[in-house]
Amino acid sequence: MKRPLEGLRVLVTRPKGQAEAFADKLANLGAEPILLPAIDILPLQNTFELDTALIHLDAFDWVVLTSVNGVEAVRTRMLALGISCEELAAKRLAVIGPATARALEDFCRKPDVMPNEFVAEAIFGSLGDVSGKRFLLARADLARADLAALLRKAGAVVNEVTAYRIVPSEGAILDVKKKPHFITLTSSSAAKATFERLLQHGLDGWLRKIPIVCIGPITAATVKEMGYKVSAMAKDYTTDGLIDVLVQLRTKELSNA
Repeated sequence: MKRPLEGLRVLVTRPKGQAEAFADKLANLGAEPILLPAIDILPLQNTFELDTALIHLDAFDWVVLTSVNGVEAVRTRMLALGISCEELAAKRLAVIGPATARALEDFCRKPDVMPNEFVAEAIFGSLGDVSGKRFLLARADLARADLAALLRKAGAVVNEVTAYRIVPSEGAILDVKKKPHFITLTSSSAAKATFERLLQHGLDGWLRKIPIVCIGPITAATVKEMGYKVSAMAKDYTTDGLIDVLVQLRTKELSNA
């Protein structure tokens, strides 16, 4: 039986350590994943602010974690500081998306809030009355400030701390002879870094001609702001959602052939 993505080459731009599971699922459906990690996730060079916030967890009502990387950064520093997961578990916890929720549950416990739409702003609508509540937002150094702004406008006290760094990846080598049929993008930072890498290789034509498929609306907005067309966006803002839309696009292409 022919697999739904048989014969397709798919550019995978997720960071090392996160790309492999996505690539394996694509390969199982018949695709050839082309791995080009666009960004690297790195620990902080100075953890003073994050450490201080974690040492004083009792000062917060809510802790918000917006990515698997954020959960891992918090877990790592808590272990280094000797802070028990029970101290974190005593707080109200909010996350974006099922992957972040699973990472938090593996480390500590299930979150209290996970919005149906997996973007930071959707958390705000799921929190109820936040006036006077104290929030710790542990996020990437390049994260958008939209959620913090919404919380402050609603009367919350917000402490934003950087938990990890995002930098352009320099290690991956692109085989320009393997032109992909689709480019997949899973974050705004990955989109920007991917475009820079392709432009450096003189492959701006890829960005104009190859369908770009985005994981969600924030990434799609970044692509459009940079002047490129988004061919499709996952309905479920996850890598499984990306795979679903790739299968749909491929099925439609074959039916029109």
